[in-house]
Amino acid sequence: MSTQRRIVIGPVATWFPEGEIAVTALPELDKLPAARREHALGLGVDTVRDAGEASEVDMAEHAARIALSRAGLDAADLDALLLVQGRVPEYLLASEATRLQHRLGAHRAFTTAVGDLGCVSVSAAFALGSALLRGDPRCRNVLVVAAARTPTPNRYRPPMTLLGDGAGAVLLTTSGTGTHELVDQTVLSDGKYADLFFIDYRHIPEPDWAEECADEPTYSFRLAVESRKRFAALNAELLARNGLGQERIGTHLTQNLAAGAFAFWEEALDTEIHPVCRRNLAAYGHLGSVDVLINMTDAAATQAPGEHCLVMNSSPVAAWSTWLLRRLGEQEERAEDVVR
Repeated sequence: MSTQRRIVIGPVATWFPEGEIAVTALPELDKLPAARREHALGLGVDTVRDAGEASEVDMAEHAARIALSRAGLDAADLDALLLVQGRVPEYLLASEATRLQHRLGAHRAFTTAVGDLGCVSVSAAFALGSALLRGDPRCRNVLVVAAARTPTPNRYRPPMTLLGDGAGAVLLTTSGTGTHELVDQTVLSDGKYADLFFIDYRHIPEPDWAEECADEPTYSFRLAVESRKRFAALNAELLARNGLGQERIGTHLTQNLAAGAFAFWEEALDTEIHPVCRRNLAAYGHLGSVDVLINMTDAAATQAPGEHCLVMNSSPVAAWSTWLLRRLGEQEERAEDVVR
């Protein structure tokens, strides 16, 4: 029997700004060469949300309050608050994590930011949150919060995706309720791709910031091939470690980059990506770390109790992660703070 405390993924909350833009109306597309414009319009994104003047901390606060309300938990009762930091903080030297802590009133929570792995930063937050819950018997509730706001005036990130704005929050708990058990997870990274995408901000005014890809063939081919190998090995190891065969996985989820990316992963891994991923891509565009949170909660309604799910996440940093989840039934949705 396992001696680890069971971790339940509690209520997942998402928040989106009201401003909605049709991709066909994005003014930047008219400035692109014809081939680029056609690529942008063929990514599978119909609309994106626009945060306007709202910061990532503003959006994170909205999502966090919804998650706490759904969990019936006061912020003052949180044991830990982990902010998945965006790639472009509002200020240098300041603390966005403790700013969120103060706004929520989570005064006794261990608070820190987790970032630097792109979309996979949320997986690093899950790893830290799990370690806190399993390593400290006093820690029972960890709130993970993520927000995404496009860091440049343009939302098109060639040759990858279109960026939207939004936020998500999820409670990891050993004593609350939720829809999934976090059975296991793995996070890997490779620094040889660390500068594949970047924004040169030190010598350029903010209105002129542009996200650049240092080597598009490396992203489109070399990294794609390596990612396929990484996920095949990572998933096989994760399943073997938990005594499961591939046939036991009922749902596969990824982040939302492009329609072509879903097709690539379905062929590469010989599986079907859940339809919620395509729907959320079309409605919101790419939301960084928020993608897997919204996909996970939307897919839950279609999963049978006991069904296992793999949530695969990657970033061009490069980093890769997979979560192994198990859908809980009505009789076991409340976590018991005991060893099993």
